[in-house]
Amino acid sequence: MLKRIIPILLGITFVMSACGPQGTPTMAPADVQNTAVAAAWTMVAATQQAIPTATAVPPTETPSPTPLPTFTALPSPTLEAAFLPTATQAASVSTDPCLGPLNVSEAGATVPIRIENVSGGTITLSLTMYQKNAFGQCGAVSYANISDKAKQVIQLPRGLWYA
Repeated sequence: MLKRIIPILLGITFVMSACGPQGTPTMAPADVQNTAVAAAWTMVAATQQAIPTATAVPPTETPSPTPLPTFTALPSPTLEAAFLPTATQAASVSTDPCLGPLNVSEAGATVPIRIENVSGGTITLSLTMYQKNAFGQCGAVSYANISDKAKQVIQLPRGLWYA
């Protein structure tokens, strides 16, 4: 009888074990190691991405020798010759623009000039750009009350100068 019961019990055990819960699969140690290495490289890449980069400074606007726009007046209506006044004397106004003050901000690139007073007294220095430069500018600048033994560095536009 025992010979009959053992195969039946063995069959029931196989059937019952097939219907039971499955075991939890475990990861292989090599898979755990590869996951840790991938996570470490991801952190390194994120750190490198967070480092600020040196960006180029935007270029500054440099003046060009293009003349500035000027106002063009509309032609005036013509009058009869009888209504026009007669000139008694010619006007003596100088039309040389180089005799006026120099607009240094529109005169283009500048160069440093060193002024050193060794005259023994206080001086006033007048400098005149006597010919128009590449930017169409000319004129005069003045530096007053430069004391004895004083040294001063000034910025002047490129051009032809006299003192």
